[in-house]
Amino acid sequence: MNTNELKKESLSFKKTAALIERRKRVVAQGVSIFVGSSATEAHGATIIDVDGNELIDFGGGIGVVNAGHCPPPVVKAIQEQASRLLHAGFNISTYETYLELSEKLVSLFPHGDSTKVMITNTGAEAVENAIKIARQATKRSAVLCFSDAFHGRSLMAMTLTSKISYKTDCGPFAPEVYRLPFPNYYHDTRGMSENDFAEQELLRLHDATHTLVDPNNVAAIIIELVQGEGGFNIAPKRYVEGLREFCDEFGIMLIFDEVQSGFCRTGKWAAYQHFGVTPDISTWAKSMGSGMPIGAVIGKTEVMDAAAVGTIGGTYPGNPVCCAAAIATIKYMEEIDLNSIANEVSKIVKDRLLKLKEKFSVIGDVRGLGAMQAMEFVENNDPSLPDGDTVALLTKACLKRGLILLSAGTNKNVIRILSPLVITKEKLMQGFDIIEEELKQITN
Repeated sequence: MNTNELKKESLSFKKTAALIERRKRVVAQGVSIFVGSSATEAHGATIIDVDGNELIDFGGGIGVVNAGHCPPPVVKAIQEQASRLLHAGFNISTYETYLELSEKLVSLFPHGDSTKVMITNTGAEAVENAIKIARQATKRSAVLCFSDAFHGRSLMAMTLTSKISYKTDCGPFAPEVYRLPFPNYYHDTRGMSENDFAEQELLRLHDATHTLVDPNNVAAIIIELVQGEGGFNIAPKRYVEGLREFCDEFGIMLIFDEVQSGFCRTGKWAAYQHFGVTPDISTWAKSMGSGMPIGAVIGKTEVMDAAAVGTIGGTYPGNPVCCAAAIATIKYMEEIDLNSIANEVSKIVKDRLLKLKEKFSVIGDVRGLGAMQAMEFVENNDPSLPDGDTVALLTKACLKRGLILLSAGTNKNVIRILSPLVITKEKLMQGFDIIEEELKQITN
């Protein structure tokens, strides 16, 4: 049997299956299993599971390992910091790693003339605090968010999140949250140019001031410029510019959620750098720390300082080890010029996705920003007929071949590509070969 035939064989997952059964006995079932895989170690874009299989990772820990699994400089920084200081509590003892990371973030993401930072444990926690800060800065209560949004699973973040299945029986939710349709060009364009579509959606925003909420009561508008869980939907540039104008007109804080799109994923440090629009506040996490639990809220100094003493922070935010990991991650990204690498990955991924679209009628759309790319599956080439079944079959089939894929979209009919950006071209092409071969089997 030749090598190509060997690659087409299904892998054995006996130990993985046993591990998942063990998990079911002790872990609450509400903790989702998106992919039925396991892991014992990982490096670059490869995960080794408990069965000894090498899996190509196109999920990246849900966009967490842009710089790869276990980058050596980050591992070293974690080890060295852990030997010196594991915890002090930043509210009690000021330490340099928190300050060094904050200074670096300010230099990467200036929000106007003067910028300040607060470190968090997670993206959801960053969102919670961003809303608190915006409310204190404006002395208002209402928040505008969007359909298909995902901002986390804590109370305010879950309220802002759109997908109902993520919050079944979890109410009552946070009050004074209002939702607008995300400007989804693929689904709602009806033949218009992108600019005309954006202007139409901006009119919808202004109309909402008469039917949805008084803009003078709105503290913040929060948006993902590229929706993560929502299916990698990209906000039109003109719409983002119009949001900035609207917020300036009514004194509203504009918040960009960059948790999944930040740290080189789009070929720039921030997705907002593609749009030429600066937010008042932004939220970060995921690839910021190469897998260590860390996030951040970044904002204009006068906005950040509007939060009263004691209203933001906590016991663990800015943990010394996590800060050391983030500092080392950012330094590593700079040293290898990860943004340039992301742009090269983007070209390869987009080219393969477009070729797949030409070959398979079930793929209705290919879209993305930088290396944040996705393909949407529909029936009869109709955006209103999502095809989640094909996506479910494809992700399962690819896993059997050693490729981890993640679905996205409210109807789980989108495949998103979130491989570590340091993935080799060989691994990237191998992964797409698997996708193409399995799609042939499924659609024939």
